[in-house]
Amino acid sequence: MRLAKYILIGIAVLFAVSGTLSLMQNQVQAAPVITSASEGLTPDKTPLTDGTVHEGVMGCYGSTCHSRQEATGIVVRQNEILTWQDDTSTTGAHLRAYKVLLTERSKGITSRLGLAEPHLEPTCLGCHADNVPEKLQGARFQMDDGVGCEACHGGSTNWLSQHYAVGASHEKNVSLGLYPLEDAKTRATVCLSCHLGSSADNQFVTHRMMAAGHPRISFELDLFTALQSHHNEDVDYYDRKTVQPGAHKWAIGQVSALQRQLKLFANPALNRDGAFPELVFFDCLACHRPISDDPDWRPEVRSNPGRPQMPGLVKFNDANMIMLLATAREIAPDMADEFDMAVRDFHGSLAGSGPTTEIASAKLVQLSEALSSRISATDFSKDQTLSILDTVVTDTLARRYTDYVAAEQAIMAVDTLLSSMIAAKQIASGDVIDMRDEINKGYDAVERPNDYDQDQLVAALGVLQARLKELR
Repeated sequence: MRLAKYILIGIAVLFAVSGTLSLMQNQVQAAPVITSASEGLTPDKTPLTDGTVHEGVMGCYGSTCHSRQEATGIVVRQNEILTWQDDTSTTGAHLRAYKVLLTERSKGITSRLGLAEPHLEPTCLGCHADNVPEKLQGARFQMDDGVGCEACHGGSTNWLSQHYAVGASHEKNVSLGLYPLEDAKTRATVCLSCHLGSSADNQFVTHRMMAAGHPRISFELDLFTALQSHHNEDVDYYDRKTVQPGAHKWAIGQVSALQRQLKLFANPALNRDGAFPELVFFDCLACHRPISDDPDWRPEVRSNPGRPQMPGLVKFNDANMIMLLATAREIAPDMADEFDMAVRDFHGSLAGSGPTTEIASAKLVQLSEALSSRISATDFSKDQTLSILDTVVTDTLARRYTDYVAAEQAIMAVDTLLSSMIAAKQIASGDVIDMRDEINKGYDAVERPNDYDQDQLVAALGVLQARLKELR
């Protein structure tokens, strides 16, 4: 799949890698889960910031633990560290996160910013390693392990020996501090801390960093979960845990990313850079366009019905807003028009018209929280998921894909939601095999951000729309 070829360039923990994404997954349960470890979880309270001791990857090592050379374990596969260490696959991205800091590109970035060597710089280690304070580093902890087990699952000092004891249960482990990553909201909160940013120390990529050479930040929860999965989930996994389907994870990822984006944007310590707004919140490719003094040159700018702004104004990155609008049209039609208007008001506020930015942003956060509740109560049936897909690919919504980031999210949504229906046995893989060529054309249209071809994307989406109708 072409997605792993281009999208991972934008991941904060990885500069360049290629790989594939399998469409075939185990069937999952639809019901969402609420767990005690999710309580109190915030963007600033995650495995890196909750004050728990991290024992290090070696605490999980051993042939009777997670470092077998073959997946022969009974309860879990027990080869998870081998998967995490795989240098040939996207599954090894979190291990490589630290190694990236040793490259010439990384050294060039910190040099331009006047910072220390990247592998010593807290600004970099905040996302490229399990960067807990020294007092929270156990005896076998190593910073050069990169994004290790505890960076996602939580500091293990309280549950390490308990989680493999006779009679251990997932609920007991969670009560001791293991993060319930099978819960989409918990997973999104943890992942977004690096893959979008947080207000915690050293977890926010700025426009200055990108100008110095850092990759653009990009994220989609269900897809990135599959690309960077460190373990294979067997039937036993689903017996022990309640797991939401892929469509649910996709929708929770969209709403969580928007909420995080807006809350960071509302933070006065992060939303300004001197006299300018912090431009990392805005749509890079909407501004970074060719310009010329040739009298015959004309700007290649198309009108966008979702954000009717005058040329020359910076455009807020609204990709998650567009995907959520498509979701609301199906699962919360009574809220869809209000959400659409709130998006327009937010863009208008940035241009100096309508409500203030603070009021407009607060309204969007309120509506996204209401949408999150609707998402949690939705089982994402075949008809619901097809209706969301239909909205994503229709001409009305496609006209909002004037810029790269929304187009990127659109083609990811098509692939992710089709995958979720296959995994849930709502459709067979053979039902969509002849859609692969058009999906790949969509990926080709967004493969190179500076060469985004909206006409090619919209043409591919048009063909996909006709095929989607045949699936009903």
